[in-house]
Amino acid sequence: MIYLDAAATSFQKPECVYQQVQETMYACANPGRSGHTPALQAGRMVYAVREKVSRFFHVGDPDRVIFTSNATDSLNLAIYGMVKPGGHIVTTSMEHNSVLRPLHALEARGVSHTVVWGDPSSGAVTAEQIDAALRPETSLVVCTHASNVTGTRMPIGEIGAVCRSKGIPFLVDASQSAGAYALDMEAMHIDLLACPGHKGLLALPGTGLLCLGPGIVPEPLKQGGTGSFSELPAQPNLLPDRYESGTLNTLGIASLGAGLDYLNQRGLDAVRQHEEQLCAQLLDGLSALPGVTIYGPKDPAKQAAVLSFQLAGLDCSETALRLDREYGVCVRSGLHCAPLAHKTMGSFPAGSVRISAGPFNAPDEIAAALDAVRALAKG
Repeated sequence: MIYLDAAATSFQKPECVYQQVQETMYACANPGRSGHTPALQAGRMVYAVREKVSRFFHVGDPDRVIFTSNATDSLNLAIYGMVKPGGHIVTTSMEHNSVLRPLHALEARGVSHTVVWGDPSSGAVTAEQIDAALRPETSLVVCTHASNVTGTRMPIGEIGAVCRSKGIPFLVDASQSAGAYALDMEAMHIDLLACPGHKGLLALPGTGLLCLGPGIVPEPLKQGGTGSFSELPAQPNLLPDRYESGTLNTLGIASLGAGLDYLNQRGLDAVRQHEEQLCAQLLDGLSALPGVTIYGPKDPAKQAAVLSFQLAGLDCSETALRLDREYGVCVRSGLHCAPLAHKTMGSFPAGSVRISAGPFNAPDEIAAALDAVRALAKG
């Protein structure tokens, strides 16, 4: 099997992640809920991972690192929590439905939004386009760092500078970039950073993060037991308890800490360079095949290791099915929960075949995947 669906989840994990999960399973008490030794040990582990996340993304205060279930959970908390009726949100056409569907739902609550359309050839937007879409009532800007369809990377540092100059909170979806690209919330003027743990951060599924900048206090989406201020009828304002009602995913958080350890040891530059080389190999190979249409920047320096293509004469779902059944190559087909991105690139409604490489893929796997696409193209 050749797994090339890292944009959905990182199937391969570092050995240290498996080991940490196994160790934690033997001491998986409820953190923050009891005063006995196993619970205190679990609580210390959870806080240690908060500190690692805080350093990794330059959050500043570990208590402003919120553990969630996934990036969708994080984005919903940020979007619904930051905007009130009468507000306005600016976003891009390259966003995932985890952004687009909450924005659609908020229309019924009196919140409007503007979609800035990406360039038809690359999908990229500019800070100037975002600036032009701002209104006096704009209360949030939401932008992906890298498209989950084409890998297109957005100039989030420049967009963040525009938002900071206007006093507008800036939310970044780092689902396809966290773990491969350095993300500095302070330097990039990011107020809210959302990402999953199970993709580039190499943790288990069921883990996510929402990192909050100074002064950013969204309304919580849920209320319940926090282990703190239990005598109060209202949700406590204490961070991170304000957003973490219920039992935490202790195993997932432990795996996240181990994933961050691995990335810090290997180095983000090394991960990024490795994935750029694989992306370049894919682009060169696919570009040489007849009947292949590639969408996006077609430049590994301008995109994450995610690319989409169509093969003439074959439906995308059939291409993906045959790659899996006949050649053992795992990819994803369809609209990838990002319909506006496909409308931007001209691949709607058919969608595309997406190949996404990760830190544990090797050049010989890419070569084998290209041979499989070549065989299908000849057929």
